[in-house]
Amino acid sequence: MPDYGHPLEFGTFLTPSAQDPDRAVGLAELTEAAGLDLATFQDHPYNPDLLDTWTLLSWVAARTERLRVSGNVLNLPLRPPAVLARAAASLDRLSKGRFELGLGAGGFRDAIHAMGGPLRTPGQSVDALSEAIDLIRAAWDTDVRGGVRLQGEHYAVQGMKRGPEPAHDIGIWLGAYKPRMLRLVGAKADGWLPSLGYVEVGDLAGLNAVIDDSAREHGRDPRQVRRLLNLTGAAFTPTSGGFLQGPPEQWVEQLLPLALELGVATFVLPTDDPRTVQTFGAEVAPALREAVDRERAGAGTPTGPARPSAALAARRSGIDYDSVPASLRDGAVEPGDRGYTGVRHGYMQQGRPGLVLRPTGPEQVAEALAYALKQDAPLNARSGGHGISGRSTNDGGVVLDLGRMNAVEVLDPGSGLVRLGAGARWGEVGAALHPHGLAISSGDHGGVGVGGIATTGGLGYMSRAHGLTIDRLTAVELVTAAGERLRVDADHHPDLFWAVRGAGANFGVVTAVEAVAAPVRDVVLGQFAYDASDTAAFLRAWGEIAGSAPREVTAFLTLGTGRGGQGPAAQAMVVYAGDDTDAAVRALEPFLEVGPVLDQRAQVAPYPAVLVGHAGPHQGSGTPVSRSALLEHVTEEAAGAVARALATGDAYFAQLRQVGGAVNDVAADATAYPHRSAGFSLAAMGRRAEPLDRRWAELGGAARGLYLSFDTRTGPEVLAQAFPEPALRRLRELKAVYDPHEVFDQNFPIPPLS
Repeated sequence: MPDYGHPLEFGTFLTPSAQDPDRAVGLAELTEAAGLDLATFQDHPYNPDLLDTWTLLSWVAARTERLRVSGNVLNLPLRPPAVLARAAASLDRLSKGRFELGLGAGGFRDAIHAMGGPLRTPGQSVDALSEAIDLIRAAWDTDVRGGVRLQGEHYAVQGMKRGPEPAHDIGIWLGAYKPRMLRLVGAKADGWLPSLGYVEVGDLAGLNAVIDDSAREHGRDPRQVRRLLNLTGAAFTPTSGGFLQGPPEQWVEQLLPLALELGVATFVLPTDDPRTVQTFGAEVAPALREAVDRERAGAGTPTGPARPSAALAARRSGIDYDSVPASLRDGAVEPGDRGYTGVRHGYMQQGRPGLVLRPTGPEQVAEALAYALKQDAPLNARSGGHGISGRSTNDGGVVLDLGRMNAVEVLDPGSGLVRLGAGARWGEVGAALHPHGLAISSGDHGGVGVGGIATTGGLGYMSRAHGLTIDRLTAVELVTAAGERLRVDADHHPDLFWAVRGAGANFGVVTAVEAVAAPVRDVVLGQFAYDASDTAAFLRAWGEIAGSAPREVTAFLTLGTGRGGQGPAAQAMVVYAGDDTDAAVRALEPFLEVGPVLDQRAQVAPYPAVLVGHAGPHQGSGTPVSRSALLEHVTEEAAGAVARALATGDAYFAQLRQVGGAVNDVAADATAYPHRSAGFSLAAMGRRAEPLDRRWAELGGAARGLYLSFDTRTGPEVLAQAFPEPALRRLRELKAVYDPHEVFDQNFPIPPLS
């Protein structure tokens, strides 16, 4: 296999001189500025004339933005693999996926032994390296439950905790020359990193064949092993008079056969000469890429990602995996991939998608959408956070996950104008805005995604003081079903701006929003626990006291079924949107009169501290049966229906969120969310639909619509309650304009008006 079809990469091999450390760092920065991909450093911990490589890698990663870094290669005998695994993953996370792990079995045996490293025979070195790779990969594999257990001849761990998970699939590249080590490359490594001078160009084909045969023996495609090459040795090094001496086109002519005939895809140039670095990056690399792409196109060389046979077997029908756009391949996750467990589920719903695409910007969203529409599979969009209704994943389809588009920018601290990526979670948003004394009311959970709540409504802890989340929006950026990238606001596509604020999931993939945050830094949080045995009477009292509270107060009440014959217990989170403790105490005191108080506490807290639970992937514990209703008041009829639902077990959970105040100040037709007279949002969860629906019917005339994000039903009846006329007709008219073919049909779809 002369050309493995890998995209070409270019890097430098720099001397980590301790005598002039700034020069080594400066050359790495120049490597990035020149457009190169990778900076590498030799690793000789026993040499006092050289900087410690790991410290240097960390420093360079912090000083650069795009450049990837690697040891060339790290000396395994002096770096225990259990420690190395965590260090590598940590640096990868800190650098946002810019670390690669070049590993070697260790040379200069006497020096290693003098430094306290193990003295091994060549055969033992191969076995030790093999065990180390297994241990490192197991430590990175956070999809597997339980600790890492390995009882090897050279390394042993018993229950080592896994993690942290790297930010990307770190490549393990081995520097290898002997047959046993080459077979290990084929069996387990992601790349082969030899150096000319230790191996001749004429030997590369035969050595590649050893790696390829071993890969096939172990059920791998040889293309899973990237071929890298250090251009060392007198024949190549410009400073030693080698043939990489002429103009850039001569370099390209000399390097082209290495790529097309010997499979080299990463060219690493050893040099400490700034001019050579600039020439290599600005002239040689782009010209060689162009030449290789031209030759590959003519030869029909496969250039897609290579995958193991087990992963290929897990692919789902209806999806053309080989045609995933190149810009999305690195972030795409399939069944069988490391990391699939972390992206397959929603907050509630368990999923088995056939492909998860993770774009990093609106251009990639448009590409992902165009690709997904060509597949014979359902398409679901996920903003990155949790959702009750379970529309963020599927079985066998494509999921468009915006979790990597999570930037939070404060555009104008004075006015509170901010820009939020749709994939950000509200815990992240709260933490980013708090230092500026700003906050946006945003649900009750830090794990909620911006894109979901900012298109549905946003019933948060400060809604009565500062309105729904959608009420704070000044602009929305989205990609439409036709692939158009639009920015909509009051002056640009105002009809679409109206629709997105309340029914956004039907009109495009929202990529970012701009909003005006409120000048809130700290809030007063009151937490109460009650005996709610007399549930109906308790709810009536709660409704009266909450309804008479000042608009700075927003109260959320949660009830669960009692245990052991006990009546339901109730817990309340009551937030005063400000840090005036005297006023807050006066506002919170009436809540002590609702019913028998089992526990109470109040404290001044940063608003982000109220939004708990924003870290980690979703586990998909199972989508419940969920029902929603909006109430103007907690009537006797409504209180009785909720009490009976809990007493019979038809509902195991109920929550009453207070709205009103600033929410009611907005005209009903100002946004696609029309429920501006509601005082409370009621939600309940059960295990079966039929009994819960019977109880829900008992709400009678107290129910005035519903909140889509808390309801697992779909269909015309649900839409009519969520969008009472004339809102629904207007939405259907706009659906016919912006999504006539119903591309967005998985999240409470609105049929276009024919």
